[in-house]
Amino acid sequence: MKVLIVGSGGREHAIAASVAKSSRVDKIYCAPGNAGIGKIAECVPLGAMEFQKLAAFAKEKEIDFTIIGMDDPLCGGIVDVFEAAGLKVFGPRKDAAILEGSKAFSKDLMKKYGIPTAAYETFDDPAAALLYLETAKMPIVLKADGLALGKGVLICNTLEEAKAGVRQIMQDKKFGAAGNHMVVEEFMTGREVSVLTFVDGKTIRIMSSAQDHKRAKDGDQGLNTGGMGTFSPSPFYTKEVDAFCREHIYQKTVDAMAAEGREYKGVIFFGLMLTKEGPKVLEYNARFGDPEAQVVLPRMKNDIMDVMEACVDGTLDQIPLEFEDNAAVCVVLASDGYPVSYQKGFAVTGEENFEGKEGFYCFHAGTKLDESGAVVTNGGRVLGVTAKGVDLKEARANAYAAAEWVSFENKYMRHDIGRAIDEV
Repeated sequence: MKVLIVGSGGREHAIAASVAKSSRVDKIYCAPGNAGIGKIAECVPLGAMEFQKLAAFAKEKEIDFTIIGMDDPLCGGIVDVFEAAGLKVFGPRKDAAILEGSKAFSKDLMKKYGIPTAAYETFDDPAAALLYLETAKMPIVLKADGLALGKGVLICNTLEEAKAGVRQIMQDKKFGAAGNHMVVEEFMTGREVSVLTFVDGKTIRIMSSAQDHKRAKDGDQGLNTGGMGTFSPSPFYTKEVDAFCREHIYQKTVDAMAAEGREYKGVIFFGLMLTKEGPKVLEYNARFGDPEAQVVLPRMKNDIMDVMEACVDGTLDQIPLEFEDNAAVCVVLASDGYPVSYQKGFAVTGEENFEGKEGFYCFHAGTKLDESGAVVTNGGRVLGVTAKGVDLKEARANAYAAAEWVSFENKYMRHDIGRAIDEV
């Protein structure tokens, strides 16, 4: 079969690597892709938001199955466009992708259906938000309602910081139109855990847990990024936590969307906070996490095409998900200065060190080929170096060893990804 993947980051490279392992697939296209994806797929110079052109390409090439990797096209309605063209596509329709596209919608959904989450208020008037903050308990969390590349969340420790945050989000429009509405949320404490799931509208299948590291610098210092590294599984996601979430969060979310007339098919990413009162939902995403996909998908035993087709066809109840009994750690190699300002165009060397090494992966995020055909940096997050191990400590040691195999000028990484596992 022929498969088209829409996206250009490390998540899409991880998806492409999984698709390439399927015995059912003989041709992969990726739009627009990157230098790493180009080694296992044919990259197509079409943007992820060019819905009509992408659908026309899929028709022309007789694509059997399309996978949407990114949040922007999902929330923009690309699945609706493909379905209207009679094309088979993996991902939620626009009316379901709102689960990620609007934080206010998702918070209201959780309140209505009794899904545990932080207390909150929503605002579309900055003056009203500022007035509310005068009597609010600090610290507090401000969230731009819409999509903001994973960066639209501000944790404010003081009233002054909170007021400045309102100005950034709602008045200065730091995150663009995503800040037209804002959610003000109580600050929760505890361990964060990410859980990816497959959904076919009614049935939900749980993937392995993971934990991301959002801050740019060691010790969770610095600005929020798209993610500087992750590990899977999380030792803090216990059987007791899993049982609670299956009963009170996962299936209830799928059922709630169905009850609202927003049938959900695709991936739901549950961002959880393990509080003293029990697990609560921090956020939903309507697609694989990045870099969570880079540590979860390499550990999945199933043929990814079987699972994704079952989601589209509504037959996921017939698929038992299976994962390897091991661990994986991903260390993101970024351009120094990310996420604020950084230089691009530096040559990437050392990738050949990964060839033939089982359990080691070099997922490309921000790369491209220059005029000579050499791989150069083309983004803030450049590579996601992932390694497996028998346990998290071995996987972590392997990932950091492999991070030294590849080089580029202004290479930067955190040195404490997975450090929390030492506390277990």
